[in-house]
Amino acid sequence: MLQEQWNNVLSVLQNQVTAITFDLWINTLQPISYHDDELILKAPSSSAKHQATNINIFSKIQAAVHQIFNLYTQVKIVEEKDLESLQPSQQDNSLEDEKFKFKFNQKYTFDNFVVGKSNQFVHAAMLSVAEHPSSKFNPLFIYGGVGLGKTHLLHAVGNYLNATRPDLTVLYVTCEKFTNDYVESIRSGKDKSNISFREKYRNVDVLMIDDIQFISNKMGIQEEFFHTFNDLYQNNKQIIIASDRSPKEMSALEERLRSRFSSGLIQDIQNPDYETRVAILRKKASQEGYIVDNDVIDFIAQKLDINIREMEGILSKVVFYASLIGKPSASMEDAKEALKDSEQPEKESLDAEKIIQTVCQFFKISKEELIGKKKNKEIVEPRQLCIYLINDMLDIPLTAIGAIFGGRDHTTIMHARDKISTQMKTNPHIKTLVGDIKSQILRY
Repeated sequence: MLQEQWNNVLSVLQNQVTAITFDLWINTLQPISYHDDELILKAPSSSAKHQATNINIFSKIQAAVHQIFNLYTQVKIVEEKDLESLQPSQQDNSLEDEKFKFKFNQKYTFDNFVVGKSNQFVHAAMLSVAEHPSSKFNPLFIYGGVGLGKTHLLHAVGNYLNATRPDLTVLYVTCEKFTNDYVESIRSGKDKSNISFREKYRNVDVLMIDDIQFISNKMGIQEEFFHTFNDLYQNNKQIIIASDRSPKEMSALEERLRSRFSSGLIQDIQNPDYETRVAILRKKASQEGYIVDNDVIDFIAQKLDINIREMEGILSKVVFYASLIGKPSASMEDAKEALKDSEQPEKESLDAEKIIQTVCQFFKISKEELIGKKKNKEIVEPRQLCIYLINDMLDIPLTAIGAIFGGRDHTTIMHARDKISTQMKTNPHIKTLVGDIKSQILRY
């Protein structure tokens, strides 16, 4: 439901603003509708609306909405008196409305997906499946970090098939949606609900599941999805699955599901390189009609080595800032002013403790475990990654790093560093993992 999506936005924002700002100006906003990529929020008063539309607050709201809804969602904050002027179609809409279930975002197409070295293979695989469903790669499993374009490609498949094969029934859902539908069918305790659930997910020609990693540790959901998968596969229906990690890295996944996920083509999508980031930003500016100096594009691409979704949000923030002060185009001066709170810290502002804390939070382990003597894989890999990051991001000798990690010899530190360095050249997952952690270190 719309309220649930907005609650997810609030969860993101709660960690980005002060408690007073959150309680007074953000938590008091009420979601009214979501239609045609426009989210309408109602403020309780004129002063609350004024505060919420302040650039510092509004830019954070917009960025969080992009993260939870989609990249192209625009936010409109209104008062009670403004609601009367809204069109009927803009009111009383829900993300659960039947007419939106099979509606793909029209802005997510193959034509406007920027292809680079980091994503060319996954793009080719998805296009091939769209052109020849059930006859090329089935199942197709794609994985990569947050905000790298997986959802864009899933919607692109849906839009392509709706245009070229309108006879096919194509369903896209998140793992959360699949889970909620299944739980609701069980909770009702009615045979009709169970039948309705299975008809929805098994009477399709193409099923696309996003964020499948959330199926981990949910044995009942895994059981149901296993049977759904088998039914579709045996009937030669196309299955496309997206995740933030490969099947072998989903430790709490049943082996029979892992085997089925791995039975088709598995393809990863990596962090974009500088040239691809520039191309993505230029495409975004063109699509949105932004007037931006070229050096602004280069500045953002060089300065912010983050995921695509956040990078495009930063560009929108810069343009929004320029428009607020009455400028027809965004300049370098505007970019630096708008991004003064977003720029990545320089090396000298980093220290080993910050890197260690970030790694511990990322892998959900304690500092004592990280720097201790345990040698199980769940601890050794984060430890080696942490050693590599400290060596890569800080100009300190190996002996000093060894001292940080319980007095380990410098040859042990060198071995850990070199192992990760080698894996980054041969293992796309490790490269993506290092990029994700480094982004988190530099972001906070």
